[in-house]
Amino acid sequence: MTGRPVARVVSSVLARIGLLGALATTVAVIGVVVSAVAVTGLTDELSPAAAANQAIYQDLTEMSAAAESWASTGLPAAADDYRQATLRLGAHEQEVRGFAQGDRSLSTAVKRQEAAADAWVDGYAEPRMAAPGGAGTRTRDVRVGSTAFDAIRSAHQSTTQAFDSRVRSARDGVSMRLRGTVLAVVLVAALAAALITRSRRRLLGELSTPLLALEKVVQRMARGDHEVRAVPAGPKEVEAVAHALNDLADAQTRARAVEVWIQRELRTLDTAKDDFVANVSHELRTPLTTISGYLELVAEEFEGQIDPRHERMLDATRRNVARLKMLIDDLLTLQQAEGSNQQMEAVELAALLRDVVMDVKIAAARRGIRIGVRTPPLAVCVLADRAMLHRAFLNIVSNAVKFSHDDGIVDVVLSTARGQVEVSVTDRGIGIPSGEQDRLGTRFFRASNAVSNEIGGTGLGVRIMQTIVDRHAGAVAIESEEGVGTTVTVRLPAQSGPPRLAVTTPPPLLSVVASEPQPAPAP
Repeated sequence: MTGRPVARVVSSVLARIGLLGALATTVAVIGVVVSAVAVTGLTDELSPAAAANQAIYQDLTEMSAAAESWASTGLPAAADDYRQATLRLGAHEQEVRGFAQGDRSLSTAVKRQEAAADAWVDGYAEPRMAAPGGAGTRTRDVRVGSTAFDAIRSAHQSTTQAFDSRVRSARDGVSMRLRGTVLAVVLVAALAAALITRSRRRLLGELSTPLLALEKVVQRMARGDHEVRAVPAGPKEVEAVAHALNDLADAQTRARAVEVWIQRELRTLDTAKDDFVANVSHELRTPLTTISGYLELVAEEFEGQIDPRHERMLDATRRNVARLKMLIDDLLTLQQAEGSNQQMEAVELAALLRDVVMDVKIAAARRGIRIGVRTPPLAVCVLADRAMLHRAFLNIVSNAVKFSHDDGIVDVVLSTARGQVEVSVTDRGIGIPSGEQDRLGTRFFRASNAVSNEIGGTGLGVRIMQTIVDRHAGAVAIESEEGVGTTVTVRLPAQSGPPRLAVTTPPPLLSVVASEPQPAPAP
């Protein structure tokens, strides 16, 4: 494997993206910090100094008003206003002076403003406040004071212009820093976008493209292309997957070859089994027929001369011969049901069920058991092998009769729903123990209560029935409770086509009475 691991491919891309992200974050943080410092200088130092400069002019204006009020009225409140304004003036001048240090033009303007203020205060305001209050003002003094205050106004205007210039310069600096920060972040983002685009192409080339190629190979394999193989390319993990996929395809090829061989051998074994069952059944039937015939001859020849003990032995031999014949018949039927030779035709199910009931009526009537049959008014057809399907339902109904109590009732109900035909057979007999129900359908299985009650059977009836229903694409459900009864439900696909009226409709309850005591076929 020559490719790099996926972790290294992805890590290199993530490292570049992370580096650019950190760079963008650093540039943004530095720009924000620098802008914040500039904004702090503007808001915490320059703006308060500019406000203090405006307060100086306000203080001088209030001092002028207080001096005029003192000269006119001589009220002590005017003197207090003058003194308070004087104190505020000193504090504001000190604040402005401290801010102007280091700025030659601003410092010159501030000194000029302070000199004009001092000249007005010393030459006009203080002499007015030192004079007695209410003495009035001379015209010459007013003229001198006005001239001095004009000088203050001019100096203050220059200082205000200097402060405004500083404020504009600071605002321009903040704006420039913000624009620079935004531009730097945009440049870094553009660089990151270019890097991400390049990294995406690289990932597609090294990771996504080989994975898509593997996906196409898997899809072709799923469609049945067993010759396609994956090309090992891309990262190490993708190459490993490609090699594993190729190994799996090779293993499947070998498995298919083995499967073909196994199927051929199974067909051979099935043929041999069928031949064996047919030969054994034939070889067993001949001597059983001979034995049965000799038993009948013995019974007829020595009728009335055999003692009871020998009569019981003869009856036991007859029963076992009949049981062996029944077992051979069931084996042959099961073999035929498991085979592939079926004569499929449209079968009217209601008529078939009536035939089944007629076949078991003698055995049912002998024990006083009534069989109720309910079918829909319309004919219900299924595509089936008539003989095999007849045998399946015969096994179900025969078992229902066999395991019912004397004078009991067996219900046979035919219904249709959603394209399916459903036949349910319910008895109120001995039922099946719950712990043995999972073994239903296994060969030669007979429930313990059937064995204890000495109810005859080979244990193949349910198996034959399930095999026949499976061969007809149907399903079987068995619900049973010991001592309560059993319900067997068979579902078959209904034959498509418009329904037609049934030729005859059976009565809802068919009561059967024994007329000729003949042995009934057992499942």
